[in-house]
Amino acid sequence: MPTTATFIAFGLVVFGMALTPGPNMIYLVSRSISQGRAAGLISLGGVALGYVFYMLCAAFGITALMFAVPYAYEALKFAGALYLLHLAWQAVKPGGRSPFQVKELPQDTPRKLFLMGLVTNLLNPKLAMIYISLLPQFVAPDRGSVLMQSLLLGCLQIVNGIVVNAVIVCIAGSLATFLARRPRWLLAQRWVMGTVLGGLALNMATAARR
Repeated sequence: MPTTATFIAFGLVVFGMALTPGPNMIYLVSRSISQGRAAGLISLGGVALGYVFYMLCAAFGITALMFAVPYAYEALKFAGALYLLHLAWQAVKPGGRSPFQVKELPQDTPRKLFLMGLVTNLLNPKLAMIYISLLPQFVAPDRGSVLMQSLLLGCLQIVNGIVVNAVIVCIAGSLATFLARRPRWLLAQRWVMGTVLGGLALNMATAARR
């Protein structure tokens, strides 16, 4: 079983990444502003199903990989660190775009909203990297079943992602108006997030294997 410290550390990482703009956030915010909170929450249901799909695939795949391939852990560790650095740069680079600067979308049926949320999540490279490169850093083979640890941590990511995105869906309209009037706040948020992600990347790249 993962330790409490491991749960907290992984929870902080996935929380920070959930707040980083990506395809899911852009779609959910756009849909919520264009069609209302209910449409955003239905779309989030599709996103949640995508979380489950990735979590199950990764849990079984990571279990096999870590026992079958020498140095797989080290390779995944550096891949995860590089991806965090990429997210940090996306947050602070000149001309970065806020997910709350959205275009109007056509009205869709609940079924299409759900399916679009699912497809958006399945094609989301950020989520793939969370499971392929980041999750293994928090799995310790000497603490029991790698599969069970992967599933537990994956469930933590799913709950975190759903809660964060549900809050964003519910406040999307108000927050978009607030940030549109205060561009400096938006810039400050981007730099804080970039700094945090850069620090996590450095820590991951230099950390010893668990």
